[in-house]
Amino acid sequence: MVQVKLQVNGQQVEREVEDRTLLVEFLRRELGMTGTHVGCDTTQCGACTVNLDGAAVKSCTVLAAQASGGSVRTVEGMERDGWLHAVQEAFVQCHGLQCGFCTPGMIMAIDYFLREKPASLDDEAIHTALEGNICRCTGYVNIIASVRHAARALYPELEVQP
Repeated sequence: MVQVKLQVNGQQVEREVEDRTLLVEFLRRELGMTGTHVGCDTTQCGACTVNLDGAAVKSCTVLAAQASGGSVRTVEGMERDGWLHAVQEAFVQCHGLQCGFCTPGMIMAIDYFLREKPASLDDEAIHTALEGNICRCTGYVNIIASVRHAARALYPELEVQP
């Protein structure tokens, strides 16, 4: 057993867990953060993506003990005062989801990409940002439109393709 201390969505949490507990398991089982999905357990799909110390990581590849002392933000922690984050709102407005299973991971990956304030928001840059996040329902057209919509909302000064 190992003590894990994390800040999760702005709240300090501490739990004793088995040393082999993955961060995704910690979030889901210990904290009830079920927005972080387990899709493949092999880092292929990206459904478990969260922000750890500001970077997008696949939480099925990180032990909770490795993340101890860090700060995690999940899809549940994005909204503020009852309002969706611009990336979440963009996925709603542009229909960037179908079944919704991959959506939390996509949102977290795009949140990281857009926080890094990319120099380019062309198709290649967006595709690169989404590498490792798989949607089995869509052709990605609406997901890419969602990224552009969120970018326009967050950075009105940037030139963003329609």
